[in-house]
Amino acid sequence: MMAQKPVSTIPVFTFYKSDRSPFTNTNLESGKMLFFVFFDVTCEHCQHAIQYVNKHAIEFKNVAVYLVTLDEWDKVKLFLDKYGPQLENKTNVTLLRDTRNEFIIKFSPVKYPSLFLFSAQKKLILYDDDEKNLDRFTKKIIQK
Repeated sequence: MMAQKPVSTIPVFTFYKSDRSPFTNTNLESGKMLFFVFFDVTCEHCQHAIQYVNKHAIEFKNVAVYLVTLDEWDKVKLFLDKYGPQLENKTNVTLLRDTRNEFIIKFSPVKYPSLFLFSAQKKLILYDDDEKNLDRFTKKIIQK
């Protein structure tokens, strides 16, 4: 069986913010690179990925960061308090919950964590599912 190939452009989607309001592809920030992190709170590799983004928040400051999960809000809050405390109050970071299981179907991630960097035109620049390669993302962002 062939592994699925991640999307080349951002699809139509509906996720939810912590106040339970819908957040769709039309709400994405315009004019900026868009960085999606699809994570699971029990995934050790996801913990490392969020720690990396937390530690390198300055490099991500000009990028719209979307942290997407299937997990319950209370678990997500504990996860971020521990692994991404710097990210919780950043204006460029949006935490989203995928209650309709759309991310896997529409973005076609391979495994957790799935890291997608899209251009301001919503075209895929870089995809990876190995948190050890996160420096490739910061290099791309800095080059822009």
